[in-house]
Amino acid sequence: MAELDTSGGGKKGGGKVRSKKQSTRVDLTAMVDLAFLLITFFILTTTLQKPKAMDLVMPDKDEKTKQQLPVKQSTTMTILLGSNNQLEWFVGIAGATPPTKEGYGKNGIRATLFEQAKKIKATTGEDMMVIIKPSDKSNYNNMVSVMDELNITGNIRRAIVDITPADIGLLKRDGIY
Repeated sequence: MAELDTSGGGKKGGGKVRSKKQSTRVDLTAMVDLAFLLITFFILTTTLQKPKAMDLVMPDKDEKTKQQLPVKQSTTMTILLGSNNQLEWFVGIAGATPPTKEGYGKNGIRATLFEQAKKIKATTGEDMMVIIKPSDKSNYNNMVSVMDELNITGNIRRAIVDITPADIGLLKRDGIY
């Protein structure tokens, strides 16, 4: 039990004879209980930060499910993630159209995604398919940035694919590998 002792210490020795004062005793048990109740209340009523995760659907690794759906090259945009927060993109086959160096952000790949999706929709009438090929020189933040840009632009047709030696050659040629 918690208590507050307020008794005055008396002097020993001679002097005037004083009457002994009664000590005041305050019981603090109720205040300690109230403090714990308030702490418990605020802990239970606060909202904890919810984890932020992006849904990513990856194919099974079974041999039976390795069948791939055909995708038209005219509706496919390939994004190659390089080093130093830079990327390259091209529509169609690598080599048929020259890759374009781009940065991340609103004026970079996001504007390009909007523009190319509109152009492909107008010419073919189909939605654009985006293939993302991260290199070993790119970092995880680059991958998350591209996925965020695809979510912002509303592109749901996307795939993450291993980068090929020909794609690495394009990155090396342009100095972002």
